[in-house]
Amino acid sequence: MKGFEKYRKMYFMPPEDCYDWARKDSATKAPIWCSVDLRDGNQALIEPMNLEEKIKFYQMLLDIGFKQIEVGFPAASETEYQFLRAIIERNMIPDDVTVQVLTQAREHIIKRTFEAIDGAPNVIVHVYNSTSVAQREQVFKKSKEEIKKIAVDGAKLVYDLSKNEKGNISFEYSPESFTGTEMDYALDVCNAVLDVWQPTPERKAIINLPSTVQYSMPHVFASQIEYFHKNLKYRDSVLISLHPHNDRGSGISDAELGLLAGADRIEGTLFGNGERTGNVDIVTLAMNLYSLGIDPKLDFHNMKKIQNTYEELTSMAVSMRQPYAGDLVFTAFSGSHQDAISKGMAVHDSGKDAYWTVPYLPIDPKDVGRTYDSDVIRINSQSGKGGVSYVLKQTYGISLPDRMKEEFGYLVKDVSDKEHSELDAERIYRIFKETYRNIASSFHVSECHFRQHNGIEATVTITSNDGTTDVVTANGNGRLDAVSIAIKKHFNVTYELTEYTEHALSRGSSSKALAYVGITAHDQLVWGVGMDEDIITASINALTAAINRAGLDTLDKKPAKSHA
Repeated sequence: MKGFEKYRKMYFMPPEDCYDWARKDSATKAPIWCSVDLRDGNQALIEPMNLEEKIKFYQMLLDIGFKQIEVGFPAASETEYQFLRAIIERNMIPDDVTVQVLTQAREHIIKRTFEAIDGAPNVIVHVYNSTSVAQREQVFKKSKEEIKKIAVDGAKLVYDLSKNEKGNISFEYSPESFTGTEMDYALDVCNAVLDVWQPTPERKAIINLPSTVQYSMPHVFASQIEYFHKNLKYRDSVLISLHPHNDRGSGISDAELGLLAGADRIEGTLFGNGERTGNVDIVTLAMNLYSLGIDPKLDFHNMKKIQNTYEELTSMAVSMRQPYAGDLVFTAFSGSHQDAISKGMAVHDSGKDAYWTVPYLPIDPKDVGRTYDSDVIRINSQSGKGGVSYVLKQTYGISLPDRMKEEFGYLVKDVSDKEHSELDAERIYRIFKETYRNIASSFHVSECHFRQHNGIEATVTITSNDGTTDVVTANGNGRLDAVSIAIKKHFNVTYELTEYTEHALSRGSSSKALAYVGITAHDQLVWGVGMDEDIITASINALTAAINRAGLDTLDKKPAKSHA
């Protein structure tokens, strides 16, 4: 691809080796989460949310469990200002929740911001200015000292105005475009801001390090964060916060490696909404921790409801492949995957393994409100016997015999292939009934009586499709065997009764039984299925279904014998 020559590295490595993070395998606890959906996410929407939509979204964030929520840039627009005033005046800020407001390090904007937060119980005032080489030289045309002075002056004004507020005010500073800033200079600016605020362990300040634009691979970002972790002043009194964007598609990696490097806090959005390619996706980050056995301190058990509310209020769409939330992320179409999941689920259901280890499913779909029958195993032309039989069992309680699974699996795949469509559980069940139960019949057994005589003696009433009825008596090793011999005698045919399986569909006196019978003729196994409250009736129905499927004219003829 032509044109690559005009690009070069835009990032700065720390002036010292910072790779301790590489020896860690995972975080050990959840970070402090701060949702920026209502500010960063909202400003990236084609049509930003109105007041009532923002209130509804804010309530969802509270329900999920966020304790820090950036509610907006109140000096930027009247809607932003009125939203903050609304949640303050309606007493919608719980005692354990802190709202965050963003402001540029400019005097009139800072003052307007403090007007907006009046009366809020807990507030983080987040002040920022850009520090990158490109912004200094191209946008502001200011020296390093001039840019640092903007940050320090903003920090002083925020500090002074906070003295007049009754609420609990915390301070946050961001060197915007941090990833395009020389690391030693970015550290110098942040330390100068901290010198103004003089944080303590009891009143910590936040230094937020945003990858406003991603320029590097995640390991570089992690090393930059570790450099700050090791060299930032007042470290025991400062929370290092990350605000990763996703320009290179590595927002998740930046955040996770940044936490290993010493960060304490993450700013992000649900499903990664935000400018350009978006912010880091807090849903994915939190669920990644969850999948490692770490409490994420956020509740996504009803993922579909969260997704629907998000889509309704933002007019954004959650991708079908979005981790943990997408419609297809737990779905297996592949036959081999379906078989492995089915077997893994059987082991899990048996209680033999205390931990979740089902193949191809990193977490239990039920934990986020998904169901196995409609979400996990879905059937198309790529599916296999394991998936098809799994759907029947999960949805209808039908446990196909092992030798029947392959035949029915290929049958369903063939239907899907010819129709070029996915088949839902109802359609699969209909194919099952039409193939093995509801079939065109040459005859049926309309009545049957048994008595103990030379084994089991069966008196069988056979009704042909032309309406003629005959009564046949035969002896066998068991009831089904006796009925089978009676049918052979009546039609002068022969076959082998080679397979028989049964199981109950439900519990209780009115439960139905399902019987599967396989007969072999000319080395071909033919299945039939019967269902009835009486297992003997179900078995006889399964036998007659198998014979009718095979076709009387295809069975071996034998010399006619008089009926007993």
